[in-house]
Amino acid sequence: MQLLDIQTLAPAPEQRILLNHVTWEQYESLSSLFVDEFPRMTYLEGKLEIIITVSPEHERLKKIIARLIETYAVEKRINLNGYGNTTFRNQAVARGAEPDECYCLGELGQVPDMVLEIALTSGGVDKLKVYQGLRVPEVWFWQNGSFSLYRLGAKNYTIIPRSTFLPDLDFSLLSQYLEYANQTEAVLAYRQALQNY
Repeated sequence: MQLLDIQTLAPAPEQRILLNHVTWEQYESLSSLFVDEFPRMTYLEGKLEIIITVSPEHERLKKIIARLIETYAVEKRINLNGYGNTTFRNQAVARGAEPDECYCLGELGQVPDMVLEIALTSGGVDKLKVYQGLRVPEVWFWQNGSFSLYRLGAKNYTIIPRSTFLPDLDFSLLSQYLEYANQTEAVLAYRQALQNY
């Protein structure tokens, strides 16, 4: 196994803009200009965060985590369906977001059951508040080298030790395969570990 040398990825920082007092109509107009393209936008009650560029490390982590989660679903024969980074909006609660990855168990619904966010930088719009208003049941963050999982209760999110949708998914095991230099090797090694688990 060859581990990834993080320094080989260009350390280009994410470029983002935070705007205040943006109306829902302005947000929708901007969103329609960039359908299926960057930038990515998150909207929360008049605050608009526009991510103009993302770092190679952000995209690498997003991709390898998605591949590993999907490998887990295949190995465990779980009916998991993904949206990728689809835009979800709700004007009534003045919220909109494009998660890094998101999934539903079974059929795709109006909002995903689980959202994955790669948080390499801080600041900007509070993603948990956005997903709370959109009524996304579970949010998974990869931040500072580990996962944090949140479950939506009656009003707020609480941190949980494991996913309620995928209770047997061991995030600490999955994390061991994130630094492989070759993603296919990581998937194959993770798959073997799951078969022996």
